[in-house]
Amino acid sequence: MDSTHFEAQALEHVAGLMCVAARTAPKAKGVDNICTLVLSPGPDRQRLLSRMREIARTRDKPGFRRDADNAERAALIVIIGTKTGSLGLTVCGMCGYADCQSCGTAGALCAYNPLDMGIAIGSAVNIAAAHHVDNRIMYSIGKTALDLNLFGEVPVKIAMGIPISATGKNIFFDRG
Repeated sequence: MDSTHFEAQALEHVAGLMCVAARTAPKAKGVDNICTLVLSPGPDRQRLLSRMREIARTRDKPGFRRDADNAERAALIVIIGTKTGSLGLTVCGMCGYADCQSCGTAGALCAYNPLDMGIAIGSAVNIAAAHHVDNRIMYSIGKTALDLNLFGEVPVKIAMGIPISATGKNIFFDRG
């Protein structure tokens, strides 16, 4: 039997493990604001790719087209995002405000939200790398996923996309 079927199954398994790694990554105060999605070929993924190409065209951002082309060739796209909000710390100030209450009043971003997401992303791409699955972190995918409200009712405010692939040559390497 041709291995194509097994390779596709392995990529689905790795995408699932990436989501688990993001979920179980350490988070400030143990507050889990991380949300994940996996896009396989289908309507949501096509909307994402079309919108990325539209952004490239209308905003003169060729990187969005390049990333859309890469993502189109990828088997799956893992998207990791975070909800935002104060953690209620009384001594911190890393957001630039005196404390969490001041940060919340100003409508500012808690410094820990993107930090926690970064740790979750690092955990996820480590899983991909450990399984020899090619991947690339792309802000363009995350930005577009937010524009399209792919997380639905979940109030995700920051996201990054990670397309994954297993081919004879890494499709994310020569990105001209």
